[in-house]
Amino acid sequence: MSGEASRGRVAFGVLGPTVAKSDGRALALKGPRHRAVLARLVVARRRVVPVTHLVGDLWTDPPPGAVGAVQTFVAALRRVLEPDRPSRAPARLLVTDGPGYALRPEPDAVDAWCFETAVGAAARLPAPQALPRLEEALALWRGPAYAEFEEEDWARGERSRLAELRLQAVEQRARTQLDLGLAAEAVPDLDVHLTAHPWREDAWRLLALALYRQDRQGDALGVLRRARAVLADQLGVDPGPRLRRLEADILAQDPGLDPPAGPTATAARLWTRTAAAYDRTVAAGARARLETTVSLIRNLAVTGGGGLAAARQHRMEAIAAAEEFGDPDVTARVIGAYDVPAIWTRNDDPEQARRIVDAAERALTALPGDAHEAARCRLLATIALETRGSRAPRGPQAAREAEEIARRLDDPALLAFALNGAFMQSFTRAGLAPRRDEIGAELVELAARHDLVTYEVLGHLIRLQARGALADFAAADRHAAAVDRLAERHELPLASVFTQWYRALRLAASGQPAGAETAYRDAAARLDGAGMPGLERGLLPLALLCLRVRHRRTWSDTDSGETGPGATGRGDTGPWGTGPRGSDPGPVEIDLGADWGPYRPWATPFALLASGRRAEARAALRALPEPPRDLMYEACCCLEAVVALEVGDRDVLERARARLLPAAGELAGAGSGLITLGPVEDHLADITTALRAPTSPVPPR
Repeated sequence: MSGEASRGRVAFGVLGPTVAKSDGRALALKGPRHRAVLARLVVARRRVVPVTHLVGDLWTDPPPGAVGAVQTFVAALRRVLEPDRPSRAPARLLVTDGPGYALRPEPDAVDAWCFETAVGAAARLPAPQALPRLEEALALWRGPAYAEFEEEDWARGERSRLAELRLQAVEQRARTQLDLGLAAEAVPDLDVHLTAHPWREDAWRLLALALYRQDRQGDALGVLRRARAVLADQLGVDPGPRLRRLEADILAQDPGLDPPAGPTATAARLWTRTAAAYDRTVAAGARARLETTVSLIRNLAVTGGGGLAAARQHRMEAIAAAEEFGDPDVTARVIGAYDVPAIWTRNDDPEQARRIVDAAERALTALPGDAHEAARCRLLATIALETRGSRAPRGPQAAREAEEIARRLDDPALLAFALNGAFMQSFTRAGLAPRRDEIGAELVELAARHDLVTYEVLGHLIRLQARGALADFAAADRHAAAVDRLAERHELPLASVFTQWYRALRLAASGQPAGAETAYRDAAARLDGAGMPGLERGLLPLALLCLRVRHRRTWSDTDSGETGPGATGRGDTGPWGTGPRGSDPGPVEIDLGADWGPYRPWATPFALLASGRRAEARAALRALPEPPRDLMYEACCCLEAVVALEVGDRDVLERARARLLPAAGELAGAGSGLITLGPVEDHLADITTALRAPTSPVPPR
């Protein structure tokens, strides 16, 4: 097998036959017992399954050497899932833990988990945002859950639970369609649903109501008669009170059964009719249809987590379709039309970003050099956005060129797009919060003047981050409030994700670690299903690590919340944030089993220190890459400095000082709007003190 699995993320499918995929390609799992081990570990949901339990699950009468056979199965699975892992390196996906094994995929890497997340999120969303989320969730099903293990006791409970949740999701989708005035769309799926599950009384009620709302009173009453007969024949019961009440209301033509008369239903009906007219009128292969589709994709991206994830998928499909026309102008318009404001500096899908940049570069090369300036500007801004966090010079160059063209053309929307690219490329070193504050201020003024609402939100978010980095929390609070007002008024639910994280940061910065931990956990729950893996992955563990480093304590989830004398964050505290400088309150304990995402390299030295492995911690520190040029740059540099102080590594301290000096007046990490490690000047002072000492600042233990 090639190394594709190790280079790409491994995803697991159990909503149907058990599969594992990497970069969309199925991995070659071996025999049925290999699949059974994999499925059994997925059922365990990242928890350890003892080897003895696996043996009992795989065999009714275990043969001699069954434990060894399980070990062989696990070894074979590891070779498939992590083919490029060195032979003696510890596994990171299918891990050995105590008496058994655990599968530790990313939270969104198992289709069953994604399904549950999407259904739960849909229940909290208004109907227009809930419907696409439910469609996305139900589309994950390829057959019965754990299809090949229906006879296995260990799978039975999970199969039943997921099957029931799917039935509820089908009915939830129908209710949402009825709330949106889409009764006709609800009928076919409900018919199919009831054919397979005729005992679902609520589904009979929904089908009858959908028919009634299409002025099909006779058909609605016929459905209720069928329901009465089916329930009597199959279950020996009469219809419940809700079905009986619906029948009486239909006979009385009760006005309460009429579809919602509010703007939501009216808008939904208008949407359906307009879309149908467009579909009839505009030819399927027309370029206008493609450009209209991209506009819809752009709007979809700001409707919520499900919309953002779907937009990301369809965006690449639209670009590929545009390139098939062989017209660079069409390709440029399709790529450039996706001017969705972006605030986070790490791509949600780096591979897709690379493909978009490649397509944009091809279109730029093919466009005539003396025309199409607006198209060129949009392509350049796209390149600047999609190369965020890269050290290559192309991103900053593209951002400068895009901004120059936009200012020359005096196009407000184009300038806003270009300024977003300039923001993404403003991380070439530490200490650039003032520059980003200028970009945010221009965006707010420009967007407010020209009614560019999403860019006005972006400008406030940029200023929230920048003012937080500069410890101006009064101004940052005002920008957070402005974001919330605009998000509520214009139905932009993702914006408040960032303000919720900012308020957790405020608690951390004001010396309230216990309250901040609770707030961080609540904010992390909001990220679940938000469609922003580039933001979500590893963020909660990193936030808690920074919180504990800042306040140098370990507390459990049930801790009383009492803090030590250094919890106020005053300047007389030590390098770890509690007690006088030079005190030794002990190591910060962290769980490397959590999903640290891209921040794992910076967490590893802390874990090694906590277990007393100082030499290995020092080696891990020396092996750290340069932090990505993004909103977490200063925070990662400070984490390196904290470990270097602990192990007495003067070379790393020199490096950290050089990197951090330009940000001496900022709060480390607060420019993210999410986390903080306190004033950079405190870290610099600790580094300077350590470097003046003739020997290592912390003696070996």
